[in-house]
Amino acid sequence: MSKLKKALERAKQARAEEGYEKNAEGKLSQAVKKTQAKPAPEHSKSEEVHIAYTRTKVLDIDTRKLKKNKIFSHIKENRMTDQINILRTQLLHKLEEINGNTLMVTSANPGEGKTFTSINLGISIAQELSRSVLLVDCDLRQPEVNHFDFASDFFGVEIKQGLSDYLLGQVELEDILLNPGIDKLTILPGGKSILNSAELLVSPRMKLLVKEVKARYGKDRIVIFDSPSILTISDPLAFARFVDGILLVVETKKSTREDIKKVMNLLKDRVILGTVLNKFKPA
Repeated sequence: MSKLKKALERAKQARAEEGYEKNAEGKLSQAVKKTQAKPAPEHSKSEEVHIAYTRTKVLDIDTRKLKKNKIFSHIKENRMTDQINILRTQLLHKLEEINGNTLMVTSANPGEGKTFTSINLGISIAQELSRSVLLVDCDLRQPEVNHFDFASDFFGVEIKQGLSDYLLGQVELEDILLNPGIDKLTILPGGKSILNSAELLVSPRMKLLVKEVKARYGKDRIVIFDSPSILTISDPLAFARFVDGILLVVETKKSTREDIKKVMNLLKDRVILGTVLNKFKPA
């Protein structure tokens, strides 16, 4: 074999090893490997979430107490439960659209049902196989015409420390988390009343907390922040920039048209996922 022929053979072999070969027209084209193609992987299905509590304090709550305190989403085959589940489906869809998992629930004025909505929504989401929920009480200033801490007022749990104590650097997060006897639901109580709550809710420590709880469990963990009413104090406006979206609770015959306009104007630069009309009775 001549030197020229040998050189041509080596060049052909080199092109073949690089994945190229000559076609009928003598042009280089990408070689087609004759190995069988692997089927494309299917979209991963949602898997059931299981939580093993280690430092989180697990409590045994009397379900009769939950019913008495209007925690309907824990009761099967209830008309109110069905409505809450519809709200759950709509909100989860909205959060998926914006690739978010943190939600602030607020209202225009105190006593319009935001905490009632936060808790029932949280329990409803926790009942999904692929979801877990962290419910955070951000109402740290103890409004005069509302509850102080949803842990005691709704779940009947007496607490000594909570979010305010964490923000003041007096306790670690793991030591104040509670499981109220409901699977995949964790609550972070508000703690003691503090006057400078707005400053603490936008402090580096709060920012770090939101970042941690948002990322620790990925999108399977939904974090609900129950905030004070917007037209009462500045806390929710200061904190709103930390969450992915906002749910506004409006009470029939109590929230005025003017109040709602004020709230929407204050939140015009934030993502409002929707509104809930509370205490509506169809004619």
